[in-house]
Amino acid sequence: MDTTPATAPGARARPDVAIVHAPAALSAIWETAWARLIDRVGAHFSRADVRAHASAYLKGLLSPVERKNGWQLAEVVGDPTPYALQHLLGRARWDPEAVRDDLRDYVVEHLGDPRGVLVIDETGFLKKGTHSAGVQRQYSGTAGRIENCQVGVFLAYATPRGRTFLDRALYLPASWIENRARCESVGIPADATFMTKPQLALQMLERALDAGVPTTWVVGDEVYGDDSKVRRWLEERRQPYVLAVSSQHRIWKDMQQIKVSELLKQMPTDGWQRLSAGDGAKGPRWYDWAYARFTGTKPRGWQRGILFRRSLTDPTDIAYYAVFARSKVTLQAIIHAAGMRWAIEESFESAKGEVGLDQYEVRSWTGWYRHITLALWAHAFLTVQRAASDETVTKKLRFPAGRRRADPVDRARGPSPALVAAMEHAA
Repeated sequence: MDTTPATAPGARARPDVAIVHAPAALSAIWETAWARLIDRVGAHFSRADVRAHASAYLKGLLSPVERKNGWQLAEVVGDPTPYALQHLLGRARWDPEAVRDDLRDYVVEHLGDPRGVLVIDETGFLKKGTHSAGVQRQYSGTAGRIENCQVGVFLAYATPRGRTFLDRALYLPASWIENRARCESVGIPADATFMTKPQLALQMLERALDAGVPTTWVVGDEVYGDDSKVRRWLEERRQPYVLAVSSQHRIWKDMQQIKVSELLKQMPTDGWQRLSAGDGAKGPRWYDWAYARFTGTKPRGWQRGILFRRSLTDPTDIAYYAVFARSKVTLQAIIHAAGMRWAIEESFESAKGEVGLDQYEVRSWTGWYRHITLALWAHAFLTVQRAASDETVTKKLRFPAGRRRADPVDRARGPSPALVAAMEHAA
């Protein structure tokens, strides 16, 4: 759910200060990268006209136009009407799952790192009507309340070089699955069955881990941490995790089950440490932390435990995490993993604000997956190119003594002039 802390959201100060000092070098890099992107994604479209429309759609998503709806995207790419782009999302023949798999490979090729973290979370897409696939009144983390919306479950990937998305799934409430006529009206497959958000997350995690995405941790919020099947599946794969759990989550202690909120009361007062969960936009995110390691049955060489996080300003504000990690992993490493969950909140913010993740006008099942997949490609491209641009600037520029370097780029913040120029030249 969208619960980014006050210290995490927002772009870093003066994000592109270094980029403006090396426009020529960066323009060449982005122009080459754009051409390669179009060649790569275009390989999934057998017809030349559909391939051209896919290129135009990506160009529109990456453009600085404020609203990325059909008519405005058509205007950006020079089409008199949005019908060609609508055809791309609807009736054109191409496989969004194959494009999704290639997206994952692209991200790993450019951002992959053994220290990578897989982050699972969902986000809401507010809707006014009742005809979009999966829409109903349900909780939206985006709004922080029950709203008429669609909900998508996403898998993000965060490494020292950047953070972006690997996978996505549209959540279908039981009320939809039980109404086959309604499903048929928006193209939901006839064999679709009800799946919980944790079940959708497990499918995405399985695809990523089976594909060899280099990963140290899996992290997520209470929706996934409270699900025993998620934890058990990860443990069977010997995949470390730090998953948030609710205060009602139960664990075994002294041959009986107790709530983690009761376990908290048993923690010694001197068992807390003040440590940072990583840097946010305003510097280190400081909290008080305590950790209770379990002594019961567990795989040899591994540890299980509950991590407690306490706010410095409100001691009653406690967060709980279930932990599965190798025995020698330090508390600081576990805390750092817990802090990485905010990476997906920042990615939701940037993807919605910069590449139109939530600005689609399609209602169908197919249309949702196609728009979202191409939007994730646009977001990944921005993230990869900013990482490359940051490295190029660091190598090419010599900063005078006393001058501060630009903050490292770790998430997309909208197209730079270099990218816009490159796309215009390629077009």
